[in-house]
Amino acid sequence: MYADDETIRKILTSTGDTWAVVGLSGNRSRAAYGVAAVLQRFGKRVVPVHPKAESVHGEKGYASLAEIPFPVDVVDVFVNSELAGMVADEAVAIGAKAVWFQLGVIDDRAYERTRAAGLDMVMDRCPAIEIPLLG
Repeated sequence: MYADDETIRKILTSTGDTWAVVGLSGNRSRAAYGVAAVLQRFGKRVVPVHPKAESVHGEKGYASLAEIPFPVDVVDVFVNSELAGMVADEAVAIGAKAVWFQLGVIDDRAYERTRAAGLDMVMDRCPAIEIPLLG
């Protein structure tokens, strides 16, 4: 079980509204693009993190989490599972409060490390699916 309803609710409602979306680019056909739009509709500030550092949905992009010059509350991860653990470690290093691995992104060791560092974490779920279910 990678996410209980209480943790999902906490991250979506009270952890904070600045979400770094790792893997978000201007490619409208990618899942990250649509999920980021949903997060914005629900009041989240979406910060694109992608090697191209593109601006997306009106927000300046950054090439890495470390380059973001302001606090990040949640790191939403759209990279493949092999790279996701490094992103989770970077999220811990920048002082994020939570990490969210998207559907299909699974790394048990990263989950354990992230939780041990005191961050909330959700894995293999999608916030765009979960937010409307909050009611």
